[in-house]
Amino acid sequence: MGKEIKMDVNHLMADMVGYQYGISKDMVDGKAHQAKMAWQAVNKARGTGWLGWTELPYNQDEIVEDILETAAKVRERFSTFVILGIGGSALGPIAVHQALKHLHYNDLNDDKRGGPRFYVEDNIDPERMKALLDVIDIKTTCFNIITKSGGTAETMSQYLIISDLLKKEVGENWHDHIIATTDKEKGNLIKLAKKEGFKLFYVPSSVGGRFSELSPVGLLPAAVCGIDIKAMLEGAKAMDKRCKDDEVWKNPALLQAVIQYIAMEELGINIQVMMPYADSLKYMADWFCQLWAESLGKNVSRKGMALNVGQTPVKSLGVTDQHSQLQLYTEGPYDKIITFLRVENFRATTPIAHGCEEFPDVAFLGGKTLNQLIEAEYQGTQYALLRAGRMSQTITFPEVNEHTIGQFLYFYELVTAYTGELLDIDAFNQPGVEESKIASYAVLGNKGEKYLSKQNEMKNQPSSKDEYIL
Repeated sequence: MGKEIKMDVNHLMADMVGYQYGISKDMVDGKAHQAKMAWQAVNKARGTGWLGWTELPYNQDEIVEDILETAAKVRERFSTFVILGIGGSALGPIAVHQALKHLHYNDLNDDKRGGPRFYVEDNIDPERMKALLDVIDIKTTCFNIITKSGGTAETMSQYLIISDLLKKEVGENWHDHIIATTDKEKGNLIKLAKKEGFKLFYVPSSVGGRFSELSPVGLLPAAVCGIDIKAMLEGAKAMDKRCKDDEVWKNPALLQAVIQYIAMEELGINIQVMMPYADSLKYMADWFCQLWAESLGKNVSRKGMALNVGQTPVKSLGVTDQHSQLQLYTEGPYDKIITFLRVENFRATTPIAHGCEEFPDVAFLGGKTLNQLIEAEYQGTQYALLRAGRMSQTITFPEVNEHTIGQFLYFYELVTAYTGELLDIDAFNQPGVEESKIASYAVLGNKGEKYLSKQNEMKNQPSSKDEYIL
């Protein structure tokens, strides 16, 4: 059994950070009934509606075996593995790979790397696609096209480019270079995949993109690169077990949801900064930002009442951003919670050599380790925030491995679901994103009825004034 990640909220609490700034235990206790109702609502809906993600640690035994078999074939045949996807189809795989593989994975030689080079093309900057094609050999590359809807313009435009190149460079077996991950029934990609004979994996219909990392969306890329996906799922199970209690002080995800709800609704804390003190966890902050922003940023309640809720997530990196953002966090507005991600035991120990004896402020570092230095920097930042009356909390990884990453992913998915219940919003839709998509397709001239309607609507937007263009 793996070790548990731990959540320390001491520096959020009023008796620690100051009663004019922090959250009191009484405030949390006052939400006990609401918390219980939120827990019950999520628990009752497990596996239904958009809560299919709750069951991913338990219901994928056959799928995992298929993934492992497919991953072995990819490693045997291909030198490069490329994801074409965006949003939840990209951020999870990026975050998990960064966390669990060598930080310069693609630069290692084949023997040390132990798997194909790995790229995620999560944007449509025209220079980026050209840059990718400059560094890969398309004849020895496998492409994993991921879009649940099967019609994501960014991903499908990439598919059109890549499939055309494969047909030209590889010939009649071009389809062997593509694995599709999509909805089982809906969308264009499933039709294409069946027509062309692509290897297929499915995103369960009850699992939204930003909750899909523990589905084939994330498990296949991880397995291709040699990550132990069974241990990730076991970690998720372990976190689920820890969160089976409906009492707020016994369920870490429920406590976190209540704290953030109080921060938003009662204290006006509208920003949460996630600040990992480990490069391995850098992109976990990116993954969190999508999960938190897209799930909780809503303008109507479930009952259709007008509101504007949500907390802006910000990504930061310790120690790097101590030198770029910390000034704002310690002396700027009292509108933020800082969430530190801390690693107790790194996978390497790097000693600092002795030297520069003529400079005492440098020489004192000799004989210590970078491990000690980064921990000291974390403690120093945590104290500086406390001294300034700024709220922070820490999630500690005993070590970064598959089991603890699985715990972390499932933890924040639960936190998000509970928080959505407390806010009385639908945490699983994204109408604001859909509006942007429709407008984009309208600009490109899609002839569908809703796009033609949007074209007419957009014609009536205010015209730009020359005086405002400098």
